[in-house]
Order: sequence, then C-alpha cells, then structure tokens
Amino acid sequence: MADEALVKNKQVVLKNYVNAGLPKESDMEIKEKSIQLKVPEGTKDAILVKNLYLSCDPYMRNRMKKLEDSYVPSFEPRLPISGYGVAKVVDSTHPEYKNGDLVWGTTGWEEYSLLRAPGLLFKIQHTDLPLTYYTGLLGMAGMTAYTGFYEICTPKKGEYVYVSAASGAVGQLVGQFAKLLGCYVVGSAGSKEKIDLLKNKFGFDEAFNYKEEPDLDAALKRYFPEGIDIYFENVGGKMLDAVLLNMRVHGRIAVCGMISQYNNDKPEATHNLMYIIPKRVRMQGFIVSDFYHLYPKYLEMVIPSIKEGKITYIEDVAEGIESAPTALIGLFIGRNVGKQLVVVSRD
Repeated sequence: MADEALVKNKQVVLKNYVNAGLPKESDMEIKEKSIQLKVPEGTKDAILVKNLYLSCDPYMRNRMKKLEDSYVPSFEPRLPISGYGVAKVVDSTHPEYKNGDLVWGTTGWEEYSLLRAPGLLFKIQHTDLPLTYYTGLLGMAGMTAYTGFYEICTPKKGEYVYVSAASGAVGQLVGQFAKLLGCYVVGSAGSKEKIDLLKNKFGFDEAFNYKEEPDLDAALKRYFPEGIDIYFENVGGKMLDAVLLNMRVHGRIAVCGMISQYNNDKPEATHNLMYIIPKRVRMQGFIVSDFYHLYPKYLEMVIPSIKEGKITYIEDVAEGIESAPTALIGLFIGRNVGKQLVVVSRD
C-alpha cells in the first residue's frame, strides 16, 4: 500500500445531543471524509486501523446526551461516534502494535480510525474463533456477563437465577454461565422468538415474555415460588421493583444496566428498595472496564466451553456502515435478536 495513499472514509456522525426521548436514525448521518493510510509524520504511539466490525451497545444511548459527570464521555456532535469494535492495524508508530495485528476495543464508527495512545485495546490471539465474537462473546459483553455473574454475584450451584433482557448480548451468556454452574435459570425477553431461543437454544429452565405479564410480581412468584438468589439487572424500572419483592435472604443483584430508563427525561422511581434490608440483599452496580485485568482468566474459562459446544452465541448482523444508525436505534425498541453488530469490512 502506497505511503501517501488517500482513501475515502465513511463516518457515522452525531448531529446533535439527544437528551430525552427515543433517538432516531435522523439524529445521526453518514459523512464521507478522506484519510491517509499512514500515521501522520512525527506522531508517536499511534496506530491507524481499518475497522472490520462495530458493536452496538445500550450504554451508547447515554453518550448521545450532554453528560456532566459520567464514567464515559458524551459523543461530540458533528464528529464520528465511537464504541467497541474489531479492527486491523494498517500502520503503527506504537511499539506494541504492528501492521496486520487484529485488535478489539474502543475505535471510531468509521471505516478507518487513527487511534492516538490506544489504551483500551486488546490484541486478538485466538483467530481460530469467529472475529465477530470479539464484539460480544469474547469482548466487552462477555466480560460484562462474566464479571457481573462470577465476581459480583459469587454464585453457588443450585441457586435460583433471574436474568432480564435475557436474549441480549450479555443476558444470553449470563444464563448459560449459570446453567454450566448448575443453577436454576429463568430469563425474560420481549417476543415469542426470543423466549423460544432462551429455552431451546440457550438452555434456560424457563422464560417469559414480560410484555404479556400484566403483573410482574405474580409472574416472578410463578417462576420462583421460593424466591430469587441472584438477579442480573439489565432493565430497571417496574421489573426491578417486582424483583425486590421476590429476593431471597442474602440475595445478590448485579446492576449491569437499566435500558428501560435510558430514553426517559426523568428516571422512574424505585418503590421497593426497603426490602433489601430484612432480606439482607446486596445490590451492586459495576463498570466492566474496572475488571479488564481479568480478561485472560475469562478467556481460559470460556474458550474451552465454546470449542466443546457448551456455549452458544447468537448474533444479529447488519451489513455496511450505512446500516449502523438503524442497528443502534434497534437496541432501544427490542428489534435485535442476540448481539447486534455492524459489518464494516470482512477483510
């Protein structure tokens, strides 16, 4: 590839902050710039990557807001948005990366990205597994499921586990990890197709469609007559309130996300928090990046299970960077089935 080669670089750009309500495809646009396929002269510790796969994740909704105090910064209007992805190094002035290296981590939503001082990147060593897995199962979503379930909830064989948003990128893994440990697992999701997947593909003991349950407390009592030991929280709102009524003594709640609240102007109130006192429930929020030092340990655990067919992973694949805004918005209306990702390039 010629040093001075200039190529077109399509980018997904946020037009302006979306502080309330459901974001729309029209809040983003595809822009075309050009980029030189070389790290600029004199720029140290930088890499230029070709983005292959981009990950659509619920936390990105909050980054569309103007945030004052957050663990992750707001997107900058009129600039490419960023998120997790899988990429190939095209040029490098960084001692730890060379041309041709495959990496996953934070990159731009564009065809090529210049990453200066790339901190949150992991080299991909296991190329015998599908590269798309590094947007989910072997990337951030997998680490989120592993951290929340094993590190936060300290599960034991035979415990009763409930997972909301159970067919999503994280939930489908939490349920399978729990089954491998010998737990009783119930999941909820929002369509018949997703419920069938939970029971027939992912091996959940039971699953229910929360949209068909007028009384969530009654639904949980039906599936957990003796209560819930572990709740992996992905949705918040009315679901969390119902769960709090059904936790067992010394239950644990890992708070991973609250997707039901992300588009609200004001968050819904939680009414049943008092129940954590008599039940001695431990409820803990967590951010996966605090636990990335455990990534090698996670791979040791999960890769054999994948190769032995004990872990199944469903992906929802959108083709082309032009499809990225629609794919991202789909997360907030439950359009995706499994891990939502975007193919930018397959080579």
